[in-house]
Amino acid sequence: MQTDVDPRNLIGRKAFDRNGTKIGTIDEVYLDDATGVPEWAAIRTGLFSRDAFVPLEPSELVDGILHVPFERSLIKDAPDFGVGRHLSPEQELQLYHHYGLDITAPQSPDVTFGHIAGTEDDPT
Repeated sequence: MQTDVDPRNLIGRKAFDRNGTKIGTIDEVYLDDATGVPEWAAIRTGLFSRDAFVPLEPSELVDGILHVPFERSLIKDAPDFGVGRHLSPEQELQLYHHYGLDITAPQSPDVTFGHIAGTEDDPT
């Protein structure tokens, strides 16, 4: 995804799956603590009013709409960690594995991930 997009501008945008089926609306954007790069979007699916985490890479923002390259059913079945707090490295790994994305665990126990953009935890 474009790294020059202000993550706060993603809030409220619509998200669609790989087949063009509407997933929902972006509620929150989570940034990588080490780089400040937007990493995850929490999308309000409307399915039992839950948010589903989707990776922003390899998703694409086209004409103000987030296109997620996964099927809605896979997104719907993503692990539910709730929103409004940090994602732990273990939770992120679970999400990466759920989506079949190859990622290695952080080498340092001091590294934290997944803070919410625009909060006091936001280092930008």
